[in-house]
Amino acid sequence: MAGKAKLRYQVTNWREYNESLVRRGDVTLWFEASVIDAWEHDNATSKVGRPFTYSDVAVETLLTLRELFRLPYRQTEGLGRALAKLMEADVAIPDFTSLAKRATKLGVSLDVRQAQGPIDVVVDSTGLKVFGEGEWKVRQHGVGKRRTWRKLHLTVDPATQEIVAELLTENSGHDADQVKPLLNQVDRPVKKFYGDGAYDKWKVYDQLAEGAVTPIIPPQHNAKIKQHGNAAAEPLARDEAIRGMRRQGRAGWKREIGYHRRSLGETAMYRMKTCFGNVLKNRKLPTQKTEARIRSKILNKFTRLGLPKFGKGKGVRNRFLERPFLKNGS
Repeated sequence: MAGKAKLRYQVTNWREYNESLVRRGDVTLWFEASVIDAWEHDNATSKVGRPFTYSDVAVETLLTLRELFRLPYRQTEGLGRALAKLMEADVAIPDFTSLAKRATKLGVSLDVRQAQGPIDVVVDSTGLKVFGEGEWKVRQHGVGKRRTWRKLHLTVDPATQEIVAELLTENSGHDADQVKPLLNQVDRPVKKFYGDGAYDKWKVYDQLAEGAVTPIIPPQHNAKIKQHGNAAAEPLARDEAIRGMRRQGRAGWKREIGYHRRSLGETAMYRMKTCFGNVLKNRKLPTQKTEARIRSKILNKFTRLGLPKFGKGKGVRNRFLERPFLKNGS
């Protein structure tokens, strides 16, 4: 008996999406007037202690160029000098040691578009390598002793596919421990939480219940119902998921609940590694956190240039992009 044919989707806005990919390679660089005006730190002339010479805006601008072009610190300094000379801008460029030191405590905003009403979030994590051999070396000679990874946790808005929260931790931490810190970064009400089986922990359900967030998390295959239907208390979300799987099967429950939206988290991580690689250039965790934060901000700017819309024919709407935005959103 022949199996059911798999649906094939195609990009319906290929012209617009192709142009957005081309615009990602536009290397027309300049420092805006607002950046030049805010180049020096506010306390640059202070006599109390040793003041900062450069503002956070200046440091973030150069670090963004570093991540965008995958440059070392010294080459980043050289690129900044070249741009200042090309623009005839009377600004001093931070040296590479100043960039490395300021990156440890630099606060970077993800610059997320403001949307009306509550949002859904997709949470997932991936690994970024710090030390370790490449795949060829591992296949030829085995795994070396010096292999270090960091774990990058991303929270994605499925309606815009922008990263609304980000956190870089050591690889020893569990994904479930980072749910609350990630949700604290989201400055809008959260309606639904999409996560894989790694988030199937009671503490995650308790944290989501405190914020009236609906969890879309598949329970484990051997999960047991904690609170039976004859209880006076309100049914637990995890118990309802188990009952749904028993009625429809695991695949049927995922289709009904819309679990497929969680794949947008995987897409965001794939785009992150495609644009910036899977290796962190910095060696210390504080600077690595800033590095990952800036990468997420750049990826959000790339996302705004354009996204593909999939459908089985022309005129198919992207139902993930139908929520209205505020007038001041871009």
